[in-house]
Amino acid sequence: MSTKKQHKCSGPIKRRSFLEIGGLSILGMGMNDYLRYQAQAKAAGDDMNDTSVIFIWLPGGPPHMETYDMKPNAPVEYRGEFRPINTNVPGMDVCELLPMHAKIADKFNIIRSIHHEFADHGGGHKRLMTGRVPATPTGTVNDAPAVSCIIKKMLEKNGDEMPVCVTEVDASRSGIDTFAMGPAYLGPSTTPFMVSGDLSDPKFKVQNIGVKPEMESRLNDRLAMLKGVDQFRRDADKSGIMNAMDGFNAQAFNMLTSDKVRNAFDLSQEPKELRDRYGWSAYGQRAIMGRRLVEAGVRFVTMVWEHPFTGKPTPKTAAYNWDSHAVNAHIFKDSQWRIPVYDQALSALIEDLYDRGLDKKVLLVATGEFGRTPKISVQRGTQSGVMQPGRDHWPKAMSVLVSGGGMQTGQVIGATNSKGEHPVERILTPNDLWASVYGHLGINQNHVLRDLQDRPMPILPFGKPIRELMPVT
Repeated sequence: MSTKKQHKCSGPIKRRSFLEIGGLSILGMGMNDYLRYQAQAKAAGDDMNDTSVIFIWLPGGPPHMETYDMKPNAPVEYRGEFRPINTNVPGMDVCELLPMHAKIADKFNIIRSIHHEFADHGGGHKRLMTGRVPATPTGTVNDAPAVSCIIKKMLEKNGDEMPVCVTEVDASRSGIDTFAMGPAYLGPSTTPFMVSGDLSDPKFKVQNIGVKPEMESRLNDRLAMLKGVDQFRRDADKSGIMNAMDGFNAQAFNMLTSDKVRNAFDLSQEPKELRDRYGWSAYGQRAIMGRRLVEAGVRFVTMVWEHPFTGKPTPKTAAYNWDSHAVNAHIFKDSQWRIPVYDQALSALIEDLYDRGLDKKVLLVATGEFGRTPKISVQRGTQSGVMQPGRDHWPKAMSVLVSGGGMQTGQVIGATNSKGEHPVERILTPNDLWASVYGHLGINQNHVLRDLQDRPMPILPFGKPIRELMPVT
């Protein structure tokens, strides 16, 4: 049996499928329906310009059968070691490693029927992050803009104090292409503001924010001078780089001089009791930062949750992120190490959003690029040196948690078959999820952008808002 580290699993890789495109006509609601809901919300006094999204990205692909889609009656080589537990919503169960989830299940929905066909991390990242079928099944350099870049393009306004989009990542993972978050033809000015590092470190400080008062007049003088320099080069520039620099300069100046920005990124203003409640982990402290940012007006916050304890060693039976192949990790020991941290951080964030009355303004989404193979494999671990169980990449079925957004919660949306292999009810794709996100932010998914060849590109080429995620009016 081979001990070579497995980089990807075999699986169907097609450009498109009937389930992804042809079958969508009978699912969900159209954008016109969503816009009608928005009009009703505006008439009721709700400001669509005040809505935000917290997007929790779980790279590697969390195991749906160890979290939100357990199959206790499946054969032993499928069901795994853990058992489901009841939640406070009758008929909804979750893994026994999620007891805090179980207490607040009435505040979130679980989608069990999203699927796609890209089994490589690169293809899966691009498929999820862009809402498009990628041109190539591997690699994380985008051929279409990431959703966060589109949102920044559509929602950024002159004079914004807070950045429109912020992404929180580990210190070594701040490259825009690491998770297929690149802007493609929209250009670098649409990339999110990156916050990298260990937020649980008492010495942590966000870079490029804050300036001493005595420096502000010098910055004003410098900015005035820059406005008149090389304007003809900017006019002639076809790549967009000079315009991007103008945007970066303006945003950097705002972020350097704004008390609102400085305060929003200052976790020391949070009481210790609340930080304890979230947990002193990478997941927990990023979650608090995310909540602070949407309160301050950031419209789209991406929180990348990979290693639970940044800077600390990974157990030999665990993986750095959620990529729980047998060669990487003992999936059940990895789950026992990782999932309780996830349970604490995500449950605290959901409760905090509701406690603060942010559950209508903020839509929360937690997902990875795919699920894990329903059937367990056994291989020798490269770190542990012993035979151990694991699950490989599986885009045919995955679970997504959503909360807030003014929607009805406590729902299980869709279902997979008895072995967790593929959806059999409410068959959905990532595009249906993104259609719901765009609708929440007041962005028309049919709006046309232009690529570098001046070709029209709709924001979302297909997909409809998921009707169960519609706001309750």
